[in-house]
Amino acid sequence: MKVEARIFYLVAAFAVVMAVIYWVMTALYATDQKAEPVGIVSLFLTGGLAFLAGSYMQFVSRRIEPRPEDREDAEISDGAGELGFFSPGSYWPIAMAASAALGGLALAFFHIWLLVMALVALLIAVGGLVFEYHTGPNHE
Repeated sequence: MKVEARIFYLVAAFAVVMAVIYWVMTALYATDQKAEPVGIVSLFLTGGLAFLAGSYMQFVSRRIEPRPEDREDAEISDGAGELGFFSPGSYWPIAMAASAALGGLALAFFHIWLLVMALVALLIAVGGLVFEYHTGPNHE
């Protein structure tokens, strides 16, 4: 995860440098000599978010053993084996998308009753996705 952390740190540094350049350029070339605040804030926040993700990955990489991607002497066969459990197919993401679309429709037409129904449907869909493979303590 050290490689991913470095990539996020590079993205964060790039976003902050571009924010400073954007700040200077918009202040110099604007007709009223004022910098455009929305782009500046968004670039600084992008840099902050990338730094946050990079620091989390660096934090995690210190607590786990190095992966084959992090070692210089690793072979391709070192990455072989089971990677984890992946769901073969689920209908819950479709239900989440439909309820999110219903919520967007409710916001577009400002129907509060439809928004409440969409939020309830979204909570049910998220719960179904989270507990899809939960069988309970009495399952054999």
